[in-house]
Amino acid sequence: MSLLMPWLGVMFPLVFSPGPANIVFAACGAQLGVRRSLPFLVGVDTVFLVQSLVVGFGLAQVVARYPYLVPLLQLAGAAYLVYLATGFLRSGSSAQADARPALGFFEGVTIQTLNGKGWLLVVLMFSLFGEAARSQFGAAGTLVLVAWLAVLNVAMHLVWIKAGALLARLGSGQRFARNQNRLYGTCLLLVAVWLIVDNDLWPLSL
Repeated sequence: MSLLMPWLGVMFPLVFSPGPANIVFAACGAQLGVRRSLPFLVGVDTVFLVQSLVVGFGLAQVVARYPYLVPLLQLAGAAYLVYLATGFLRSGSSAQADARPALGFFEGVTIQTLNGKGWLLVVLMFSLFGEAARSQFGAAGTLVLVAWLAVLNVAMHLVWIKAGALLARLGSGQRFARNQNRLYGTCLLLVAVWLIVDNDLWPLSL
C-alpha cells in the first residue's frame, strides 16, 4: 500500500484524463455499445501492455537518448486523429451513419501506437516508481507496475466506453446522432491541434 497509493495518485488522473484514446473510447461506446467496443479496447490495451513491457525493460533509455522519437509519434498520431475526426464530421453533416470510421482492433492498435501521451505516461511511471517497485518486489517489480497499469487502463477505458454508450442512450433520432458525431469529431480535431502545437520538435527546428 505504501507504493500503490502514491502510484494511484499519479497514474489515475493521467489514465482517466481526456486524451486521444479516451475520446475515441467514448465515441466507440456511443457508436457500437459496450460489447462491440471490446475489440477496440483490446487493441489499445494490448499495445499499452507491450509499451509497458518494452519501456520497463529498457526502452526508456532509448527514448532518453533519442528525445525526438516521441514528438514524431505525436505528429503521426495527430495526423491519424484528423483522419478519424474527418469521418465523424462527415457523418455529422449527413443522415448516413456509414461515413463514420470503423473502430475495431486495428484502429485501437494504431491509435495507441501513435499516442505520444501513452508512451510518455509509461516512461513517467517507471521514472517515478521503477526503483521503489524493484526495492519492494525485487526482480518482479517491473512486472508488478505493468500489471497495475494494465488493470487501471482496462477499468478506466471501460468507464469511457460506458459513458459514451450512456450518452447515446440519452438521445434518440438522427439529429442527435449527427450532433454527437460532430462533438466527437471536433474533440478529436482539438486534441490533434494540441498535439501539433505542443510538440517538442518545434523548438529544435527554430
